[in-house]
Amino acid sequence: MGGGRAQVNKAHKTRFASKASRHAHKIDKVRSGKPETSHRAAVKGARAARIQHSKAIRDKKRAALLKEKRSSIGSHGAPRVIVLVGLSSSANVGSLAKDLLTFAEGGDGRLRSSTVASPTYKLRTTVLQAPYGDLTSCMELAKVADLLAFVLPANSLYSSDSSSPIDEFGSQCLSIFRAMGLPSTAVFIRDLPEDNKSRQELKKAAASLLSAELPEDCKFYLADTKDDLHKFMWLFKEQHLSSPHWRNQRPYVMSEQVCIKPDDNTGLCTLLVSGYLRAHNLSVNQLVHVSGAGDFQLGQIDVLKDPYPLSERKSSDVMETEDNGIQIVNTFVPDSSNQEPLLVENVPDPLAGEQTWPTEEDMEEANINNKERKLVKRKLPRGTSEYQAAWIVDDTDDEDNDSDNDNQAGSGMVIDEQGHTDQGSDGSDIDAVSHFTEKFDEETVGDTEMADEENLTKEQIEAEIKKIKEANAEDEVFTVCNFLMRWRRHWMFQQKKRFAKYRGLKSFRTSSWDPKESLPSEYARIFAFDNFTRTQKHVLAKMAELDGGTKDCALVGSYVRLYVTNVPTDIASKLCHPSRRIPVVVSGLLQHESKMSVLHFSIKKHDSYEAPIKSKEPLIFNVGFRQFTARPLFSSDNINCNKHKMERFLHHGRFSVASVYAPICFPPLPLIVLKNRDGEQPAIAAVGSLKSVDPDRIILKKIVLTGYPQRVSKLKAIVRYMFHNPEDVKWFKPVELWTKHGRRGRIKETVGTHGTCYEVHIQQQHTAA
Repeated sequence: MGGGRAQVNKAHKTRFASKASRHAHKIDKVRSGKPETSHRAAVKGARAARIQHSKAIRDKKRAALLKEKRSSIGSHGAPRVIVLVGLSSSANVGSLAKDLLTFAEGGDGRLRSSTVASPTYKLRTTVLQAPYGDLTSCMELAKVADLLAFVLPANSLYSSDSSSPIDEFGSQCLSIFRAMGLPSTAVFIRDLPEDNKSRQELKKAAASLLSAELPEDCKFYLADTKDDLHKFMWLFKEQHLSSPHWRNQRPYVMSEQVCIKPDDNTGLCTLLVSGYLRAHNLSVNQLVHVSGAGDFQLGQIDVLKDPYPLSERKSSDVMETEDNGIQIVNTFVPDSSNQEPLLVENVPDPLAGEQTWPTEEDMEEANINNKERKLVKRKLPRGTSEYQAAWIVDDTDDEDNDSDNDNQAGSGMVIDEQGHTDQGSDGSDIDAVSHFTEKFDEETVGDTEMADEENLTKEQIEAEIKKIKEANAEDEVFTVCNFLMRWRRHWMFQQKKRFAKYRGLKSFRTSSWDPKESLPSEYARIFAFDNFTRTQKHVLAKMAELDGGTKDCALVGSYVRLYVTNVPTDIASKLCHPSRRIPVVVSGLLQHESKMSVLHFSIKKHDSYEAPIKSKEPLIFNVGFRQFTARPLFSSDNINCNKHKMERFLHHGRFSVASVYAPICFPPLPLIVLKNRDGEQPAIAAVGSLKSVDPDRIILKKIVLTGYPQRVSKLKAIVRYMFHNPEDVKWFKPVELWTKHGRRGRIKETVGTHGTCYEVHIQQQHTAA
């Protein structure tokens, strides 16, 4: 009916399909009994394997989480540590700590310790107070905190003095805690009114003001009445606490009691630290680090009866009881064959670099190599040694293509590997020099320059120095600044010795530089790794093996007493002083972490520190549980280059790399840099993290030697005040020179005998058409 406009549907493509294949989808494969194809069976088997693997991973994580929860809450886990920090001077931290301990203990209010066991909540808690104004103590307490609780008085929320309830010290503390890695956090609001509506409004106001400064999972609690504390304790018991990753890699003990046991050796003693073992099992053969003291070996580990049990049931596994009533459950003594030595520096072998007597094969191979090297000849400037010839890149040999052929023949020499020279035609150099001197009104330039130099008075020299210094740049070094001392031989020797440490680079990125070249003998005392990543993986696997075994290991969560041997008596007495307000932390070291090496930190200047930070300036480094003083060397971080430029200052607003000699540490580890101030608390200067451990990282110091051109022609010039002896001129002869306007050239030869002037051959300047 539609004629030519009628719709025509596309025919179904069943022309090449059989009748059985067209009806295959209508038949149930299970009832038909037809086996599946091998491909579909393989796909189905792979999918089942993936599902089973995912289920195994979930079960493993669930079991680990359940184990952690039971160990942290049950009677076998260490007490949870709450550190109270005041965000302002008006926060009363002491009263809140007393209320928490009294309520958790449920006793008569007489507190005997900062750790209490609460049978009501089936929870053991340790409450510590961070002293306001002491930045170092607050930082040390935050390293061991399971819950970092900030105390906020309600009157600071509606005070008209400031818009924020956090003062300057509170802001510094928050900045340090964020750089270290925050554990679980909470905010306690105190001094609230009795009206319930006002209390809730103040809680919302505190959450809105502090939400930008604290993590998203931070919880806010009202902490005035017993009902408020009861609500907090119940939620705190069920809360899953998170901690920084670097702290979970190492076992540590926070001291409950510290005492000294004198030794027979003069000036040394044994430090006895009692406390709960956390994070991992601790082996008696393992090295430990005492915060504020250093690295030491363990003489013994005693596992004691828990002084704060949740139930008073008498233990039947007590081995012995001491005179003071302390009951010992188990004792571990180190094994001399398995104990890790306290090795700090390497002892180099002076005969390790001795060369053995060559064999006949070695001699024959050396002769073949020498014959091949004789065939290679290079065009080098005149007076260039074999060592200096290695600085010149091959593509720079064609720099004189635009000059005359006569000048090319006399401007240098060809040197082979044997040191023989093939000079140009005799007298060509003399002709070139005489032709050049005729351009300067036929003066004898060398005699004129040296005569003028000798006849200058002190005032004339100072005036000329002041004139040249006006063009001084940041990286330029005017050797003329010490020109008045040129008559002193000692200064001349020091300048020569200083310049010998430098060399010219054609390209900072592509030029080769051997990291093992010209190293001092003391550099052999530090340790290096063939593959640092593989070593770290092996060390962490070894720590995981300690958690699985119980031989010579104190179990995590047990109450132990550590015998730290060979501690200096003066340091131990400071740790045991009654005025000390923070506990002593003893952390187990991983393998190799007591040895010295070169550590590189990614570092950034703190926003609150305005004073300049110079390179090699003494700073206090806080790396994990460690603290040491070092003089860092700052350098840039070049991603696509194995050479890095040294920086004289730590620049504001960007990251740099700080390199120090320090004990080996395995990342990730946070870095807090403090700067001592006269009569004041240390100020936070920079923050960062551990980047790598690599003694072969090349850090180069760049300087620009600047001279003053006195005679200039079209292709040559006479330059003075850059060097002061001919040997320095010969040393830097292969290095290319340039002007601030883009002209480039090379040193041809010295003019005179003092080395203060030299002749420069200037290349033709190519300009775009």
